[in-house]
Amino acid sequence: MASTVFIEQRCEVPDFVNLNATQFKNNQIPTLISHYTFFPGEPKWPPTKTTLTYSFPPGTRNDVMQPIKDATQEWANVTHFKFNYISNYDQADIMISFQVKDHGDGDPFDGPRGILAHAFSPTDGRLHYDGDEMWIDGVASGEFDLQTTGLHELGHVLGLGHSTDSGAIMYPIIGPGLRKGLGQDDINGIRALYHI
Repeated sequence: MASTVFIEQRCEVPDFVNLNATQFKNNQIPTLISHYTFFPGEPKWPPTKTTLTYSFPPGTRNDVMQPIKDATQEWANVTHFKFNYISNYDQADIMISFQVKDHGDGDPFDGPRGILAHAFSPTDGRLHYDGDEMWIDGVASGEFDLQTTGLHELGHVLGLGHSTDSGAIMYPIIGPGLRKGLGQDDINGIRALYHI
């Protein structure tokens, strides 16, 4: 099952919870709402699989290597996973590539300014960028950040679904010219999924 990132202008929603004053009168501790989701059935990598390898097919553009390395490091910093690059694409746990239109996985891309990327739940490991988009390592007007999208898609590869928290990397909507990192909802979600 693949999950996708959509491009639209973001509709920012404040990250504040409106707490009911009666909670305090009754000495109740207010609870925070989780916005993260998991794939149906909560697929995840087996407990013995704590090192995940990733690779790119031959001929992949060089400017994607560092953004993916940085994205894997962000996830490594908040999980029990380690990520290692290997040169053998066919043997990697996570296979990262640029695809266009109908590329044989049942989820065709729609060209520029639509679906940016998609990835599959554990333990499939496929992560596809839409090759028709304007990609950059960084922030530039009208272009999409390889690291931000990779960070989101790696969340799917690890087992997270989308979040309704607009501050989360797993929020499904992002516009061009933005870089974003992990939010607390992302960290809470991945730790809940893997009980860490």
